[in-house]
Amino acid sequence: MRHEHRPPRRRIRLTRRGRLALFLCLLLPIGVAVLVPLLRGGGGGQAPEQPRPLVIPEGWRAPQVYAAIDRALHLPAGSAKAAAAAAPLALPAEAGGNPEGFLFPATYPVTSKTTPATLLAYMVETANRKLATPAVTQGGKEHGMTPYQTATVASIVEAEADSRADMGKVARVVHNRLARSMPLQMDSTLNYALNRSTVDTKLSETRIDSPFNTYRRQGLPPTPIGNPGLEAMTAAVAPTPGDWLYFVTVEPGDTRFSETYEEHKEHVAEFNRVRAAATGRAHAGPAG
Repeated sequence: MRHEHRPPRRRIRLTRRGRLALFLCLLLPIGVAVLVPLLRGGGGGQAPEQPRPLVIPEGWRAPQVYAAIDRALHLPAGSAKAAAAAAPLALPAEAGGNPEGFLFPATYPVTSKTTPATLLAYMVETANRKLATPAVTQGGKEHGMTPYQTATVASIVEAEADSRADMGKVARVVHNRLARSMPLQMDSTLNYALNRSTVDTKLSETRIDSPFNTYRRQGLPPTPIGNPGLEAMTAAVAPTPGDWLYFVTVEPGDTRFSETYEEHKEHVAEFNRVRAAATGRAHAGPAG
């Protein structure tokens, strides 16, 4: 919801449970059945090369992932982005070749033999596996969502939830608004359109012409707005039961969910009081 009614976001969460041990298979091109040895020089008594961890946090956007890959592999900036455009990634047809939402967050081992194409392909393959688990698949079907739509909802949940405990409720707000044909009005999608991350949104910015402006357009944005982890995917298909339509994080660890706009306005007023006390000035703005 409106981030101008939320305090600064918590630090980026690194990958949680299930950090992946992807050592040998990560270095394989998709469809190739021969293992690529993790050795410099391939023998001669040389010690095996020790893989280096590449951590991709939940919620990172594709450009952040590309930049991290380029740094980890000591490649010129733009190398991973170019590889993503050229590699035969196993993306849904709905993605139109855009891997946003399918660069699964995890800890990946890399060596001198790792290439951007094989690394990106494994990230996408891993995302597809997570979206294909029985719980996620069945939950998505129950909500009438394709795997791509599930990834899109999960990316919003990942960006909006102040904590893991809030993910299910945030997902419920998304579903409740969609069911009522209400615009989502999520600042996270607007931030994606403007290529930024901020807790403050101006009223004029909610009027920009963009398919990611969920203030002006109903329904989901055309693509995911980041790369969600498994917990956000699970929340997207199994949201917490409730009738909430609004939420605002009054302060870290205190997100208030509301069923009515009047109740939401009261929570926004509390947020303004808390922020005024912290900054010495009131921060006013429209709610939700």
